[in-house]
Amino acid sequence: MFEYVGAVHVHSVYSDGSGKIDEILNCASESGLDFVLLTDHNTLRPLEEGFEGWYGKTLLLIGCEINDKNNRNHYLAFGIDKTFSTRLPAKEYVKLVNDEGGIGFIAHPHEKRDSMKEHPPYPWTDWDVDGYTGIEIWNHMSEWMEGLTEENKYNRFMHPLKSIEKPPAETLEVWDKQSEKRKVVGIGGIDAHAHKMNVLGFFEVEVFPYKVLFKSIRTHILSETELVKNKKETALEDGKTIVYEALKEGRCFVSNHYHGDATGFRFTAYDGDKIYQMGDTVKLSDTLRFNVILPEKASVRIICNGKTSEIKDGKEVEFLVKEEAVYRVEVYKEKNAWIFSNHVRVV
Repeated sequence: MFEYVGAVHVHSVYSDGSGKIDEILNCASESGLDFVLLTDHNTLRPLEEGFEGWYGKTLLLIGCEINDKNNRNHYLAFGIDKTFSTRLPAKEYVKLVNDEGGIGFIAHPHEKRDSMKEHPPYPWTDWDVDGYTGIEIWNHMSEWMEGLTEENKYNRFMHPLKSIEKPPAETLEVWDKQSEKRKVVGIGGIDAHAHKMNVLGFFEVEVFPYKVLFKSIRTHILSETELVKNKKETALEDGKTIVYEALKEGRCFVSNHYHGDATGFRFTAYDGDKIYQMGDTVKLSDTLRFNVILPEKASVRIICNGKTSEIKDGKEVEFLVKEEAVYRVEVYKEKNAWIFSNHVRVV
């Protein structure tokens, strides 16, 4: 499997971000990212104006972040060619994205931040909706703002990466419960805006530059097809297919790059000579095993139907599969939340 690392949930000057697209992609390329998924609010103008494509070794794909009339139920939509009215309820635009052949992810589903009146929370409230591809299980900016207080604000502004700890427990619980019913893909987002703020009334600083946030929450995809930049017009379409297919199928995992490069992580199931990836459905047998490979030694937790079933330390560990359930892996490095896999379903 080829592995590619990207940043999901990025805003530009086309909505409420401060960066121009070429500036953002220069930062992404310098940060070693293979792809960036742009999600400006309720607009596909960057796509219409031809910005989608390769920037150095980094592929930019353009979607958008949709919301309802109450500015709730934010939805990261990709693989679509048009936007939809903000007067529509979530049920309608989730369906429309699917009808267009796109994929979509619930953004910051349990946001509760209240530290800045000008930046209220935008949670997902319509849980009766079905048909979404997945959930943003970890959002850098949401977690950062939810933990902000008068006492720690200077420290959090100075150390935006250090202050991120782990995905919300409530989000992981909902994700696991929904995954027992059907495939629900988990991704990580940074929600990058690079806001500029006036300090002491006489000079402006950029809060959380793109280059800083590109070293935070990353989404890694796995593909049997190599992502290759070339001069052919098909290179862009091939790239879109590779990235979106991996995300749709759940062949991806989330990492916090601040705690180390997670490249090389693998969570597979095997039975004899058959190997299964994240997102796959596997038949239970007496010889079915899980294999976890890490780039360095850490603590691995097997999560079975939302509950920790086993913990093992090492650089490569195996687990016997004992029952029908949905399984995923959490990896902690020196007690820091580092890697979160997608599920493997055992039936």
